[in-house]
Amino acid sequence: MKRWVVGAVAAAVVLSGTPALAAEGDAVVLSKGHTDAVDVHYEGGALKLKVKDDTISPSVVRDPADVTFQVLPAAETTVPDLPSFSFLGAAGSKIWMLPQVQDPELLWPGWNTTELGSGVFAGDKVSISLVGADGPGDVTLFDTTSLGVPNIKFRSADGLPDRLDVPVHTHAHAGWVFSQPGAYTLKFQADATRTDGVKLSTGPVDYKFVVGEDNDSKLSVEGMADEYQPGDTVTLQAVQTPQGAATDYQWFSRKPGGDAFTPIEGETGASYAFTATRALNGTEYQVRLDGRTSEPVTLWVAFPPEGSSAAKSVTATISATEGALVISVDPGDRSVALPAAALSADGDRWETEGTLRPVTVTDTRQAKPGWTASGQVAGGFKGDDGKTFAGGYLGWAPTVTRQGGQQGVVAGPVATPYVSGLPSTGLGDSAVLASAPAGKGLGTAELDAALKLSVPTDTAAGTYTGTLTLTAI
Repeated sequence: MKRWVVGAVAAAVVLSGTPALAAEGDAVVLSKGHTDAVDVHYEGGALKLKVKDDTISPSVVRDPADVTFQVLPAAETTVPDLPSFSFLGAAGSKIWMLPQVQDPELLWPGWNTTELGSGVFAGDKVSISLVGADGPGDVTLFDTTSLGVPNIKFRSADGLPDRLDVPVHTHAHAGWVFSQPGAYTLKFQADATRTDGVKLSTGPVDYKFVVGEDNDSKLSVEGMADEYQPGDTVTLQAVQTPQGAATDYQWFSRKPGGDAFTPIEGETGASYAFTATRALNGTEYQVRLDGRTSEPVTLWVAFPPEGSSAAKSVTATISATEGALVISVDPGDRSVALPAAALSADGDRWETEGTLRPVTVTDTRQAKPGWTASGQVAGGFKGDDGKTFAGGYLGWAPTVTRQGGQQGVVAGPVATPYVSGLPSTGLGDSAVLASAPAGKGLGTAELDAALKLSVPTDTAAGTYTGTLTLTAI
């Protein structure tokens, strides 16, 4: 509830220059800031009423038909217990007032004749009249002297029209008081007599006012799709209908099961963009502006597409000398299906992990020359639709799971999946799974590896297959 300021003198600064003319039909809601609501112009030999909108910079001149003036709920106050203000109603009764002195949280409308030249009209003056007021309550415009004495300009409760003579080059403000919330149509009219005796009139011009919540002004959120894949960009747009000049938005979210919407820090623009993740599935979003709140929209994020998979084949190398070196896998376990890929913690990669499962190397060569077992996805991965990605995006961390006591087998180094700008190439090149030095290796060793697939987020969705060729030499 707003407090009263009595005995103040309104002041405003008129800047030089002619404001641009807003496009006809460009509807706006004005709810905060300065505006010359009743702006008198003389153009082409005719008087006209316009709206000078200073709520934006640079200011523009609008057609009153395109403007809705909103008296925000914060304008609610009560009639003071002073006899001089009894014309507003019983002391303590509710009223909604746009004060004579500017309050930055409310609209500050006035009237203006600064666009009129001297010597054009008789007495260098025009008259502004309130000729009609339709709405749920009474309308009063008044100002106060420096001693706090009210001076009524227009008052619908005791009959209209009410007329006010205004000198040219005048810019003035008053208190605008509405006795009930709701929608009003105020009919203003400007009249003047030219120095040559020709009488001019604008005729009644409608001005739309909404006191309290603007039920005709809507705030909504657009841009939410029916469903997103993890990693997709979500862009939400706040939409005012009709478009208003206010820009102090605030976005809010509420996760599933949450009790209330909480503000999203730093998101105060007309649009809000973020990355969809499964953790956000079911989250609701809304935007607020000047006491208005949009209906919430809900984000639905699909489960990640079926993950990539890798197959393994077997290549055996048989020594031409005595004994043999054989690398093998279980004939019933010749493929690896990796789990569905998910976004990395940083949200910049699709990743999944699995295990190679047992690979056996048997060396029966009595000379014990040693050996090296390695693997490579030389042909990369290919999807059913022909899309591909390189084998280097698959990496591994080898282990030796079983070997003889004197066999001396050592696991190979970790092969990190390829990342642009880094030297690791994953299994795109030959990578060591395990090795035995010269004089060692005789017998059977069982090898395994933890697999990790990490591909860029722009990799097309699908199921991919690649061949991991295992070699022992």
